[in-house]
Amino acid sequence: MNLSQQEYRNKLLGCWMGKNIGGTLGAPFEWKRQLNAVTFYTQPLNGEPLPNDDLDLQLIWLVALEERGIDLSAGTLAEYWLLYITPHWMEYGNAKRNLRAGLMPPLSGDENNPYRDSCGAFIRSEIWACIAPGCPDIAVRYAYEDAIVDHGHGEGMYAELFFAALESAAFVEHDPGALIRIGLSYIPEDCLVARAIRDAIELHREGGSWVEARNAILARYRGHYMTYAGISDEDRARGFADGPVGMDAPSNAAIVVIAWLYGRGDFGESLCIAVNCGEDTDCTAATLGSIFGIIGGIDSLPSAWMAPIGRGIKTICLNMGELGGQIPATIDELADRVERIARQVLLRHAGTAGVTLSESLPTDRSDRDEAKLLAREGAEPVYASSRGPVCRFDHWEARIEYTDGPYARGRTPTSLALTIVNNGKTAECVNVRWFLPDVSWQVAPAPSGKRFVGPFGGRQRIEFALIAETVVEPAVRFAIELTLDGKPTVMLVPVVLLNGSL
Repeated sequence: MNLSQQEYRNKLLGCWMGKNIGGTLGAPFEWKRQLNAVTFYTQPLNGEPLPNDDLDLQLIWLVALEERGIDLSAGTLAEYWLLYITPHWMEYGNAKRNLRAGLMPPLSGDENNPYRDSCGAFIRSEIWACIAPGCPDIAVRYAYEDAIVDHGHGEGMYAELFFAALESAAFVEHDPGALIRIGLSYIPEDCLVARAIRDAIELHREGGSWVEARNAILARYRGHYMTYAGISDEDRARGFADGPVGMDAPSNAAIVVIAWLYGRGDFGESLCIAVNCGEDTDCTAATLGSIFGIIGGIDSLPSAWMAPIGRGIKTICLNMGELGGQIPATIDELADRVERIARQVLLRHAGTAGVTLSESLPTDRSDRDEAKLLAREGAEPVYASSRGPVCRFDHWEARIEYTDGPYARGRTPTSLALTIVNNGKTAECVNVRWFLPDVSWQVAPAPSGKRFVGPFGGRQRIEFALIAETVVEPAVRFAIELTLDGKPTVMLVPVVLLNGSL
């Protein structure tokens, strides 16, 4: 399908303007469990949006794409996370703690992180949709590498995949029902995010009010509230004063859907419903604003909502001392830079993307088909590939799975598995060799050996057990060397175990 440069640009600007509008509208009510009654901005703005981490974090990913190219991995994003992201709260801080201890994604988002099910990942889905317009499968692959940095394989990761797929498809598909189905096709049917979204759809179909739908979602999916004082008397009376710590992505994703469906296509009404549902109001309204902006472009957004905040970008949680002048100052500059990346991504995937950007041809919708945008039936979901870090080389992948968690305890074997994947065209014999920190460590069944791995995605899985009489260091680092018979290729795979003796 051909997407004209003019329409793509209009949608890019709409995405970022809608994001700023929603974030600014919802910011004063963030994390208050109550029903609100907003109809417009509630604070003086003086022509500028409020700063918001929803957009901030995506600006770092833009810098990473520009500096490191479009083949980003979670490991690369983790390096940028540590250098440029300043907050230490919740999943952001827990991820940084794990990364500094040596745990790579997805372990950085999984280990000792009750906020892996929270909202911090889906709020940064738009950049992946914008660099892969009309290509939800590509957007989802990027979104996965992003989400596992601080959400591992939690519900927060599923929420980001859902919105990245939906928003990417929104560049070529406009029907809300179709877009929600597309987003759901990329996440497990039984995850809580998918269940909450399906419940939101059914509640709308049953004909109750948005307030009734909101209450039903919180009755089923609410997370723990940070402060008792932040809960209204009415919500305490409804029994909404408790919930699992950090379990916020399912309910807030459902609130986005509730506001979208009950808003009946009206931009202002929809965003106000999102904010009036309470919870993570800047995130829900900002996400919905970006969806409206992608579908209709900036030309479709009411001027009454745009004029008070202008076209500037304000940041709040970035290390500007390190970034210097690398952050775009306006949504127009942001759109320019994102478009340059999108052209690279679409060129890279020209044979499979199904979408091209054209400067001269008008947008062609003749072959728009929802089925083409759904997750491919039978394809392995991106989140199913590994529960541990993945190291990628020219034609190879090495995946480490920490079966018992990334911990070492004296006299207790630590089990892990190494999966070697051959993406090349020829079968190879792979030599596997462990480098242990000292002679006190042993590895079973052997510290070295050879495996035959077939081509075109062939794989071999090897299970190991590591053991030492005593674990002294706070963290123990290993390396697995992979070499190929008759080739100069050398691949080093890091392994880190934290001292769990105490």
